[in-house]
Amino acid sequence: MCFDELTDLSLLCRLIPTLPRYPRENKYSREEEGTMKLERQHRLMLYLTEHQSASMEELMNHFGVSMNTVRRDVAALVASGDAEKVYGGVRVARKISGFIPYEQRSLRPSLAKQAICRKAAELVNDGDTIFIDSGTTTIHLIDALADRHVTVITNNMEVIARAMNYPSIQLIVLPGELDRQAHAVTGDTSADYLSRFSTNIAFMAATGISKSGVTNSIPLEYSIKQAAVAHTDRAVLMVTGNKFGITSLMNYAALDAFHCIITDPRIPKNWLDQLLAMDIRVEVAVPDSRH
Repeated sequence: MCFDELTDLSLLCRLIPTLPRYPRENKYSREEEGTMKLERQHRLMLYLTEHQSASMEELMNHFGVSMNTVRRDVAALVASGDAEKVYGGVRVARKISGFIPYEQRSLRPSLAKQAICRKAAELVNDGDTIFIDSGTTTIHLIDALADRHVTVITNNMEVIARAMNYPSIQLIVLPGELDRQAHAVTGDTSADYLSRFSTNIAFMAATGISKSGVTNSIPLEYSIKQAAVAHTDRAVLMVTGNKFGITSLMNYAALDAFHCIITDPRIPKNWLDQLLAMDIRVEVAVPDSRH
């Protein structure tokens, strides 16, 4: 029987519920939705870092999402300590460090960074496979390993250039997209490729260290740093003492994910005591003006 032959409206109403119903498929899996949510919050935090503050309506219009979504994202950033609520909006939390161009960072005094790298090189044995993170603190490590027979995996363009002079070092360069500002190869392609390897040591850099963990200011490096820490026997953090108590855009690892932290004498005593209480090894590298 076809519907145009039905004259009894009540019969039609009884038939409608029996028609097959197809569940509406969710376009994204829970994992994909979680990733999209995280990426959206990262973009929101990057916007706040650039503008320092924004109204809720401004964020809603800029990102093209609902006000409820903005409220949830802002609540997550406030809970993480990255942002602070103000009347009608949100602002970057105090002591948030934004992205500083590579050129500016590389001009800063490097004696402390060189000392940190010499101390880090003492942890490396011939035959080791290591990862060297992007950043200006880690670049001197390749020079300290000049005569070692090691395999170095990196996305750091300065490390890649310097390694050309050291034939005993086998170099594996991560694929991906070149970030000229960071002087590094970045992106999910890099992280996926890095995940294929298991390293003896991952030498990591950071923009800041806070109670919530180790942070970085470049979103495209986030997945690479996470992969490096996840696929190594020992993660070693290399940071100058002025990085402690600083929060940056993205938290890529907890403090207890690191086997050792190498820093300089500027590390605040309260931070040194806290790390030792957490049973995290801390090496203080004293700069030598003779180098």
